[in-house]
Amino acid sequence: MSQIDKKPFDTAHYLATEGPGRSIVRHTAKQAYFAQGGPADSVFYLQNGQARLTVLSKRGKEATVTMLAAGDFFGEESMVELGALRTATASAGTVCLALKIDRSEMLRVLHDEHAFSVFFMKFILTRGIRTQADLVDQLFNSSERRLARTLLLMADFGQPGELVRLIPPVTQETLAEMIGTTRSRVSFFMNRFRKLGYIEYNDRIYVNTSLLNEHFAAEHGSARPTARRECIPAQNARSSPP
Repeated sequence: MSQIDKKPFDTAHYLATEGPGRSIVRHTAKQAYFAQGGPADSVFYLQNGQARLTVLSKRGKEATVTMLAAGDFFGEESMVELGALRTATASAGTVCLALKIDRSEMLRVLHDEHAFSVFFMKFILTRGIRTQADLVDQLFNSSERRLARTLLLMADFGQPGELVRLIPPVTQETLAEMIGTTRSRVSFFMNRFRKLGYIEYNDRIYVNTSLLNEHFAAEHGSARPTARRECIPAQNARSSPP
């Protein structure tokens, strides 16, 4: 009997649909996916919307580690070992759809499907490079440069080709936490950026990516910071309930 050829694995379809060991979950703004210190038993893939990771110090101070957008995996600490604990809290910033993948299923698909392993490894490596850049940024750059870089990275959540992009909802307090400065300094720089035409904001922030990138390159001596992810199109994802 001849061996039947295996159908090529479709990573986009896998990440956009439910199946054995994986389910699509809908969260509203501020609803938590998991909490720091809780059991780590699954990995999430954000299909649409924005979320964030926060950590809580022993003194009870909360800080935002990073913002998440469509195309991001999070919660992969669950793959390290059985009984692992969450190292941060993940919560939705807007209405979000995410694929929840059980630990055993994530390990299976990484082992069995080369295409998926390559896609996931590329995400992990890209994020590792960005984390290293974040550390260099924090150690050597001024708070103004760190803010410009953060706004440009958040602007990558928008659609390619847009010169002015609406970034995910974020407060000045959160921006201050992310770049390691005070809210008053963030407010000062935001007002300066607005006067220069780099941003527009009332309740939400719009970033003129072209102008702000020119400012970042001139001040920092480098081009626009590396984008966060390679996002799979979500056209196959289940639509949000009304």
